[in-house]
Formats: sequence, structure tokens, C-alpha cells
Amino acid sequence: MPYRLLEEVPDLSAGDGGAGNMLIQGDNMEALKALLPFYSGRVKCIYIDPPYNTGAAFEHYDDNLENSIWLGTIWPRLELLRDLLAEDGSLWVNMALLHKSLEGFIS
Repeated sequence: MPYRLLEEVPDLSAGDGGAGNMLIQGDNMEALKALLPFYSGRVKCIYIDPPYNTGAAFEHYDDNLENSIWLGTIWPRLELLRDLLAEDGSLWVNMALLHKSLEGFIS
């Protein structure tokens, strides 16, 4: 997937534009790649709440994948998140109810 630039939508903006805070809506892989040129190695804290592969019906992603396929979709995103982290940064993953196959996967 090629890199893309983020576009500001002034009608959806709020607060101090110079504060450096962003809310990004869209495909998470595209958003992460768009952030890399600006924030690689600079992010102090990342929190993610990944889909759990519970088998429930969700309209915006397939939630009934084989374990290896599900883990394969998470792995590239974790690699991009790692590239965004500062040397002293931390990645927090919501593990509540997270699929057992991910235990020990992140170290």
C-alpha cells in the first residue's frame, strides 16, 4: 500500500490547530503510513484496541477469521506502530477479551 498524505477538513476541525493533536478517520493502515514521514520515532505513547475476532457480526471488518489470518492482519499494524514510537515510547494494547493467540506475541 503506497503512502498517502493526510488532508485537513476544516469543517471537522476543533480547538487549537497548532496544538499538534489529530483525530484521523479512515483505514488504519493508510493512516499509519501517512503519519510515518512526520512522526517516525517521535510518538511517546500509543493505545490501541484491536478487533478481537470474536465471531460477532460487524459491518466494518471481518470478525470471523482463522487465527493465523487474524494475527496476520494485526502484525503489519504493530510493525508500523513500533516505527512511530520514540525510543522511550510505549505501546498499550487493550488485552481484555483479546484472542488467546496474541498472548506473548508482543514483547
